[in-house]
Amino acid sequence: MTGTVAVLGANGFIGCRTVELLQLSGWANVRPIVRRPDALASLSRFAMDAMVANARDLQALTAAFAGCQYVVHAVAGDARTIVDAVEPVYRAAAAASVLRLIYLSSASVHGQSPPSGTDETSALHDDQTIAYNNAKVHAERRLGQLSRDGAVQVVVLRPGIVFGPRSRWTGGFADELIDGSAYLVDGGRGICNSAYVDNVIHAIKLAIEVPEASGRTYLIGDREEISWADLCRPIAEALGFDLATISIPAPLSFAPSWKQRLKESEGYRRLVRSLPRPVRSGLKAGYGEWRKARRNATGATMAPTVMVSEERALLHQCQTKLPWRKAELELGYQPAVSFEEACRRSVGWLTFAGYPTCGNGAGER
Repeated sequence: MTGTVAVLGANGFIGCRTVELLQLSGWANVRPIVRRPDALASLSRFAMDAMVANARDLQALTAAFAGCQYVVHAVAGDARTIVDAVEPVYRAAAAASVLRLIYLSSASVHGQSPPSGTDETSALHDDQTIAYNNAKVHAERRLGQLSRDGAVQVVVLRPGIVFGPRSRWTGGFADELIDGSAYLVDGGRGICNSAYVDNVIHAIKLAIEVPEASGRTYLIGDREEISWADLCRPIAEALGFDLATISIPAPLSFAPSWKQRLKESEGYRRLVRSLPRPVRSGLKAGYGEWRKARRNATGATMAPTVMVSEERALLHQCQTKLPWRKAELELGYQPAVSFEEACRRSVGWLTFAGYPTCGNGAGER
């Protein structure tokens, strides 16, 4: 495929992997765009025309998009950032004569536990109890309004639980196991609408390449129907934990602790990401050894009281496998990586990243 593709939010989990795979697959020109220069550190191994621009800065974005035919909007952040970034990005793309904008939304617009029969035509609601869901709904609606002028083609992708190396669902769950805050509601028997990151990026490439995709929205997921226990078990086993010990009943109410609110905040995540990898690895390994010693001495496997978030409770009790049939029919989408292989790569990355895994698996790095 020819043409320059800009990846906005290139330092994030999905954005960074998008740049990597496009570059490694031989895409002629890939332009990472980040908010600050130091965010380009992980991508500096590639010789690319990187740019710095805030997703709310129309002038800076217009300059960053100059000469690009495609833009992948993979900006992450809090609810306000999600909503506020939509209009500047679209208007900058129009000003720079961008042909197509790929917007990374989320299957969460349908809720964490959507009703049976949910698909791309299902009505969206902005009165959900989870702010992230409402923000994504508002962002999609605003993008739909803006794109009525026809200045830029828009394709919206709604991936499910995007996991893999460097994700919160992989490294984050490992961290929770280590610090004793991990849990699975009702044993994690609910359906997990997983979407391995490389499968999502395969869908992004198709959304760029297929002419008929313009103006359409697609749910994206893995081929297999899996449970949350299926997703978490390989990580737990790699770290020497038994999932049975972190199963809890569904709560009657939700009251997140200050610790949960801190860990889920963007500021906390930014602070953790700012630490050098050797420091993060050392802290994780040291804490893992302390936890193992504590378990051996006391028999304890988790904190006596775990505060359950509403988001996790709904996710862990989901009973609906979201369809990606529309993406298959219109984009030719087929998951490129099996769930089994995705888990192998994820666990291999944990070892590479310095987590105290039981083996020395050689997964994706």
